[in-house]
Amino acid sequence: MQSITKLPSTDGIDPATGDLDGWVVTEGTPSMKTWVLHTSKDGAMVSGIWECTKGSYHATYTAYEYVVLIKGRIVITPDGGTPVTVQAGDAFVVEKDFKGTWKIEEDVRKHFDFVVG
Repeated sequence: MQSITKLPSTDGIDPATGDLDGWVVTEGTPSMKTWVLHTSKDGAMVSGIWECTKGSYHATYTAYEYVVLIKGRIVITPDGGTPVTVQAGDAFVVEKDFKGTWKIEEDVRKHFDFVVG
């Protein structure tokens, strides 16, 4: 049984280009690209790369997400909460019950791991 999986680069892999489920544009005309690079055998964890251009979304999460921001800057504001600014080099977690605004201030590229359940 293989217990280590090295993730491939995005080169030569076509990304999904639709907006994520639960994400609604609230400002500008941002566009997304999502590369799913690995899914665990049981489907409980998905890893990949996500890119987005400037603009804002209202996001509703149903899964836990761990993120390492590779490029760009985002101001994330939970509904009724305090804004958090993240930028290239930051790592952060979004809880599965998150609802709020993602304002992409600079085009972003992030590595993500979603954990369902």
